[in-house]
Amino acid sequence: MNQAIGWAGAGTGFTFLMTAVGASVVFIFKKDMGKNVQRIFLGFAAGVMMAASVWSLLLPAIEDAEKMGKTAWVPAAGGFVFGGIFLYLLDLVMPHLHLGEKSPEGMKNSFHRTTLLVLAVTLHNIPEGMAVGLAFAMAAQHPEDASLFAVAFALALGIGIQNFPEGAAISLPLRQEGMSRWRAFLLGSLSGLVELVFGVGITLIATWISPYMPWFLAFAAGAMIYVVVEELIPEANLGSHSNLGTAGVMAGFLIMMILDVALG
Repeated sequence: MNQAIGWAGAGTGFTFLMTAVGASVVFIFKKDMGKNVQRIFLGFAAGVMMAASVWSLLLPAIEDAEKMGKTAWVPAAGGFVFGGIFLYLLDLVMPHLHLGEKSPEGMKNSFHRTTLLVLAVTLHNIPEGMAVGLAFAMAAQHPEDASLFAVAFALALGIGIQNFPEGAAISLPLRQEGMSRWRAFLLGSLSGLVELVFGVGITLIATWISPYMPWFLAFAAGAMIYVVVEELIPEANLGSHSNLGTAGVMAGFLIMMILDVALG
């Protein structure tokens, strides 16, 4: 258990660190990164999450279910559906504001615009943290299978890479809203802290959920795919030059697939 927590903490700590590094660009650039660059980065994040959902979560869920003697597709499909429903409900309840939008989503609130921007990023960092934590928990439960640790490592690396532009995508708009550079950096960084919290949190209960690990892996996959389809891909294809967002999706998918297959 302690080993799993340590691995999950290190993995999600890395993804959090990459968010902070990305947020630090607010000290370099005075303006935002530009619409075209933003489209590429959003698409890249979507591609990484899509590939991670398949190779790092759904396929291991199916393989683990088969080892348990279960009908492999049932936990994979069921967990996937529940993950999507969970994010849908969270999207309805949690107040947040997407980049480029004027009207917030979620429950009515009196939050400041900057708080809503941070909450929007925090929303889809939840399944990312769960995914990394579950991957390392599963690796710890099967120490005889070194490939599971490699898959978890590849997942943390891929999520970390896409968190760099994500950190920039939140700190720069906060700076444009009139916030100081240090505060924009701090809030941009903290948007990734939820990954550490949920990653370690899910690992703490891994022993109790071990028989249902395939369900939870698929749950994280469904939640991430919901974010990709509902938010990232539409935002990556707004306006003209939507092919840039598409190119970002393909690049992110390709890199995450290579990381997972080469390392795992």
